Amino acid sequence: MSEDRIAPLVTDLNRHFWTGGAEGLLQFLRCVNCGLYLHPPRPVCRACLSEKVEVAAVSGRGHVLTYTVNRHPWRPGVEVPYVVALVELVEQQGLRLTTNLVGCAPEDIEISMPVYVDFERTGEVFVPVFRPDASGRSI
Repeated sequence: MSEDRIAPLVTDLNRHFWTGGAEGLLQFLRCVNCGLYLHPPRPVCRACLSEKVEVAAVSGRGHVLTYTVNRHPWRPGVEVPYVVALVELVEQQGLRLTTNLVGCAPEDIEISMPVYVDFERTGEVFVPVFRPDASGRSI
């Protein structure tokens, strides 16, 4: 799907997230004071209200919370079916991404399935997608 993706708007606040994949890194803002990962990115921590936030890489491991299989060709050139999933990362309960699951048939996906991040390049943007992690190490 990478050739047919619509590139997101890259800003100073989210550049780390959209370009970290060039180095294989899934990056979020993290509060220096309390350690909370902030996604979507914001300049102030929602837990402690600190303005001390910095870019931090995560492992890229997680598990599928829920998913849906899209079988309708909404845009020309986009191959169907494809899977849209909500993935929770191991670093923090509630640190979740809406993403695509790739590298597996839709009928093989299960709730709680361990996954790991991969990236699909669209111009200068690296979109995080997730693949099944057969090692099962994410949960």
